[in-house]
Amino acid sequence: MIVGRILGWIFLVSGLSVLVRDFTISFAAGHWAPIALGQLWYNLDRTSLYITQSVVQRYVSRVLWDTAFATLLMCWTSVTLIVVGLALLTAFRPRATAAE
Repeated sequence: MIVGRILGWIFLVSGLSVLVRDFTISFAAGHWAPIALGQLWYNLDRTSLYITQSVVQRYVSRVLWDTAFATLLMCWTSVTLIVVGLALLTAFRPRATAAE
């Protein structure tokens, strides 16, 4: 359970830091410019993105990549990371024991 909470905090802090990055870039550009999840992945390691795409299309389903994965990769990174972090923190929150 502690690992889930730690991962939740990591995702939440990562999402907030990407949000700060989005605000900084948007302020400099003069318009709202959030980074998409696929663009961040491409910037960090494009080879793994290409390998994942080819594996999913070849061994799982081309339609799954074109619909689900492509849609997810176009989402704002900050929102996606914050939602995943909050979901993990909620799922792994400390529960009250029956003895108390």
